[in-house]
Amino acid sequence: MSVSLPHPHDHSAVERPEHAEFEAAGALFKLLGDASRLRIFWVLCHCEACVVNVAAMVQMSSPAVSHHLRQLRASGLITARRSGKEVFYRAADSDTAQQLHRMIETMVQIACPVAPGDEAPRSEI
Repeated sequence: MSVSLPHPHDHSAVERPEHAEFEAAGALFKLLGDASRLRIFWVLCHCEACVVNVAAMVQMSSPAVSHHLRQLRASGLITARRSGKEVFYRAADSDTAQQLHRMIETMVQIACPVAPGDEAPRSEI
């Protein structure tokens, strides 16, 4: 993006992303601005679960969790798979989801759960 600046300072080395890229990032941060949605996303970074189990883990009603899951799925942060009549959700296998997972754990100062037999906390989704 080439912009004529009012002062003749050298800003040629600064690469400016397009407006649409900032819009997409803003929408993602807005989506995760809700603490309940953030908790649900974090839980799904560590396991695959149905609505009822997610609701129990985050201590919310199933309809409320379903609402948040729809929004997370529409954003591409989580995926779903059907097994019979049950739908199971988990974090998407994408760079964005993995980076957000790490960012949440860093900001909240929590660690991934340790699976039996593992020596260190899981750092991958």
